[in-house]
Amino acid sequence: MHATKKRSPWMLLICFGMILFLCIGQRHSFGLYLRPMTMDMGWSRATFSFAIALQNLVWGISQPFTGMLADRYGAKRVMLLGGVCYALGLFGMSVSSNGVALASSAGLLIGIAQSCTGFGIVYGAVGKLFTGEKRGTALGVVGAFGSLGQFVMLPASQSLISHLGWAAALLTAAGLCFLIVPLTFGTSASAAKKPDTHEQSLGEALRQAFRHKGFWFLTLGFFACGFQLAFIATHLPAYLADKGLSPTVGVTALAIVALANIVGTYLCGYFGEKVSKKYLLAAIYALRAIALATYVMVPASPMTTYIFAAVMGLIWLGTVPLSSGVVGQIFGYQYITTLYGFVFLSHQIGSFLGVWLGGVLFDMTGNYLAVWAIAIGLSVFALIVSYPIDDRSIQIRPQVANA
Repeated sequence: MHATKKRSPWMLLICFGMILFLCIGQRHSFGLYLRPMTMDMGWSRATFSFAIALQNLVWGISQPFTGMLADRYGAKRVMLLGGVCYALGLFGMSVSSNGVALASSAGLLIGIAQSCTGFGIVYGAVGKLFTGEKRGTALGVVGAFGSLGQFVMLPASQSLISHLGWAAALLTAAGLCFLIVPLTFGTSASAAKKPDTHEQSLGEALRQAFRHKGFWFLTLGFFACGFQLAFIATHLPAYLADKGLSPTVGVTALAIVALANIVGTYLCGYFGEKVSKKYLLAAIYALRAIALATYVMVPASPMTTYIFAAVMGLIWLGTVPLSSGVVGQIFGYQYITTLYGFVFLSHQIGSFLGVWLGGVLFDMTGNYLAVWAIAIGLSVFALIVSYPIDDRSIQIRPQVANA
């Protein structure tokens, strides 16, 4: 780790991890609001789905730009802004009276907030602070906090919705997410420093990445990941309720995903420093294809759902430290936050389509079968494009000053 006199490595990891805990934990709770909000407000599922889909799209579109700000001015300032936007967005969502207000709060504001406090910024900062084998372990630890947030906040959100109603639950969530603001002061300002001595410009780094086939293969594969995770996180509770299962089954399933993901994310970060990251990514997409196809073909029950959740949980967010690691392995860590931001944009375009198409195709057909089929096909596609990624480190071309 790069020297920092102010805070211990574990204190840094805890603060970064708790920011992800709140960001990702709340992000995966939005699916619990789909049925109560649409039923109370008389909205279609497409209306709610569009707002959450927009959230994912805004997150993706803004990620390269928040990444540039973090690379230039430091992650701390960006995360602080994100904490404020998260709290305001959840408050606005709680008082939304129509689809436009919901899209503005749940979509625009929270999308920007997640861009500032999610994996792109946090992983970029941690990747700069830790070096060598410690980097993979540190990313795994921080990622596990995000999974723990999902595990804790899902049942907590469901309990609040059941006892206080969805509006009060959102207000409570707004207060919790505002805690991101003080947590940012526990992170290190050294996250803004460039760990490499190369004097490469940002423009040259982007041109070098955009000319690299492996960068585009990784980006295309990440599209599939976003589609699958966003669809399942948002629509699985409603899918199970449509099958006649208790709402508790959906909450429990997503909690199992989160619990298994604590282990899975850490292991992916750890083994990503031991074996080829691209092969681990290909293996994850292959396992997802098998898990998705098997789950759709068997009758839905609590037991089959919990098994599916456990399998998916082990490979849920493991793609994030691996994909970020591939970018850093190829291009170095000087502009990792910005470069990963463009990869993550593809993930969020997939997330937008996964959430939005889930609502639209359900309203058109009365079921989710078509969306499950698309998710399975995308797993196969991601497997195919991940395998040939050239993940060898390239020579960093520094900016040449004019004579």
